[in-house]
Amino acid sequence: MSSYPTNKTSGIGETVSDLSQTAKDAAGEELAALREKVEALMRDRVTPALAEAAGRAEDAAHGAMDAVRRQTGALSASVREQPIAAIGAAALAGIAIGLLLRR
Repeated sequence: MSSYPTNKTSGIGETVSDLSQTAKDAAGEELAALREKVEALMRDRVTPALAEAAGRAEDAAHGAMDAVRRQTGALSASVREQPIAAIGAAALAGIAIGLLLRR
């Protein structure tokens, strides 16, 4: 009689251990499947969207650089044509900035 409860307890312990291992294995399989789904999502949707956004940002940057080059060229031409007016405008801008910073 004394060996019966020990065997029963030992059997329950083994069953719990087996169930625990089964749950651990199932969780590992689920995690692996989830990881594959996330990687597929990244590969199929996120990466192309990021590449498209990066392409648009690059196009915008090139457009901005072209606009700055055009404006710089126009300003340079204007300064060459009217150097005294350019010096006067720069002096007025410096005075205005100085007054604003003084406050």
